[in-house]
Amino acid sequence: MSDRTHLVVGAGKMGGALLEGWINSKVITPEQLIILDPSPGDAAQKAISEGALHLIETDKNASNIRYLLLAIKPQMFKKLAPPIALTLPEKCLVISILAGTSLASLQSIFKDQAIIRAMPNTPAAIGKGLTAYTKGGNISAAQTKEAEKLLAAGGDVFHVETEHLIDVVTAVSGSGPAYVFHMTEALEAAAVKIGLPEELAPKFARQTIIGAAGLLEESELSASDLRKNVTSPNGTTEAALDVLMGLDGLPTIMRETVKAALRRAKELADT
Repeated sequence: MSDRTHLVVGAGKMGGALLEGWINSKVITPEQLIILDPSPGDAAQKAISEGALHLIETDKNASNIRYLLLAIKPQMFKKLAPPIALTLPEKCLVISILAGTSLASLQSIFKDQAIIRAMPNTPAAIGKGLTAYTKGGNISAAQTKEAEKLLAAGGDVFHVETEHLIDVVTAVSGSGPAYVFHMTEALEAAAVKIGLPEELAPKFARQTIIGAAGLLEESELSASDLRKNVTSPNGTTEAALDVLMGLDGLPTIMRETVKAALRRAKELADT
């Protein structure tokens, strides 16, 4: 295992999205990867088929591991992390993407390792992700640079000084893709309800979201200005936005949505 320098523990949706971004961007090769997961997801299965080493339990011979991506469920941290920590060399950098799991909790287990706490999102799989990170006190400039390189393979990366902001980012962008996907589902269902054929509704709903997102990406205008450009006075869009922007409309729902996610992130910190 001398060439296996990157260990991914937990290769489900989010862990898989990151390793897929690594391989697609050629930041690392499958031959450098060890994937520790009894039931790896699709992206991890593909990496394994291309040369990544698959393990279902901790391997004691991990002295060459330089980077650990910790992507297990937060509720499993106290059970699964200690035996992994015992196998790692001091030089290993730990990158945790566990929601709600603080630097202090991580450092209590990974006592000798430098630690990055990060929150990416699933578009990292196609290089369109967004990651915020904060770092522990014993991390070097070289390790920080390498962590940023790994995280940047999935998209934009931002350093935040305050660890609390990682929980905030979790509620906004970490969980955010699910909000957009659900909005697409809701738009599709509404389209069918008012008469669009069921075979067309998914195409119209999906491409509407894709097109709007593309316009957001390409335009220098703010989301507010783009919305106003679509909205003619007394037109159909204005009638629709009167509902979406009403007292119990989308702004209120979105505030309650991110507050619920933030509240859950804090609850996970106590488990």
